[in-house]
Amino acid sequence: MVDVAHEAQVSLKTVSRVVNAEPGVRADTARRVREVIDRLGFQRNDGASQLRRGRTASIGLIVEDLANPFYSQLAAAVEREARREGHLLFSASAEGSSGREAGLLAALLARRVDGLIVVPAVEDEPAERPPRTWGTPLVYVDRLPSRPQSDAVVSDNAGGIRSAVEHLVAHGHRRIGFLGDDRRIWTARQREQAFRTTHADLRLSGEPRTAMGPHTADSIGAVLREWSAGRHPVTAVVTGNNRVTVDLLHAERTLGRQLALVGYDDFELADLLEPAVTVVHQDPATLGQRAAQQLFRRLRGDDTPPRIETVPTRLVVRQSGAA
Repeated sequence: MVDVAHEAQVSLKTVSRVVNAEPGVRADTARRVREVIDRLGFQRNDGASQLRRGRTASIGLIVEDLANPFYSQLAAAVEREARREGHLLFSASAEGSSGREAGLLAALLARRVDGLIVVPAVEDEPAERPPRTWGTPLVYVDRLPSRPQSDAVVSDNAGGIRSAVEHLVAHGHRRIGFLGDDRRIWTARQREQAFRTTHADLRLSGEPRTAMGPHTADSIGAVLREWSAGRHPVTAVVTGNNRVTVDLLHAERTLGRQLALVGYDDFELADLLEPAVTVVHQDPATLGQRAAQQLFRRLRGDDTPPRIETVPTRLVVRQSGAA
């Protein structure tokens, strides 16, 4: 900037006003300054400018696994909102580890991000302490921590599971099993509880049959063999997420048996399988978008009490529920 001021024979303040499109500079002077800027290839240091205002124009996002299509869609939506707000997004995967999540939080805070969006990792301890963010706004998305003290955006897990069970019951199924994910994950516990509640509300016979993960195709195969034994075998299954659904499909192919199915989460090619898989569709893009919008509201000065927003799910009816 000093070189521009010297070349254009104006003060540093005049160059600053031109660069930042501020008033108070004569048109011919501004034109001369811009010509010198173009000739010298000067570029404004946005980082320094933001730091002077106490901001870095960046936010951080921590998810479980960016390779999972659900979280890649969520991250893409957050990135779109960040770009609209003129912010850079730093994304990272905690890979299900609360220790890695804590390290990533520390690293992002050290880089002075303006805000954070976090999918909480598994809960290793029931009395887990909330992270210290030193005043940096934080929004949880998809899951809640054990003691939420910040904004959050989550799906209607209970409504989604209820719609899945009711769909199977409408097709005549009364012995329905639930294959859930790791109980240490908040969404897994929510969906299992919703299944048990719906099972009781609809007065389905027997005790609810649930098997919580983590699962593999082999472990699910063992569960299916157990559920198929006896006089009253399970005839339909609700899965707790897209990974469990895929493992179930592998297990069924190995066993040579196909149960009626409603999967929680849509997944690629679900509509091309035979039969096409009926799913409870979450909207990861809406989750990411609304989490980012809430974060930027906080950055603009919203100081209302923390709130939890619930995003509806919808049942995508294909063929597997009537199998």
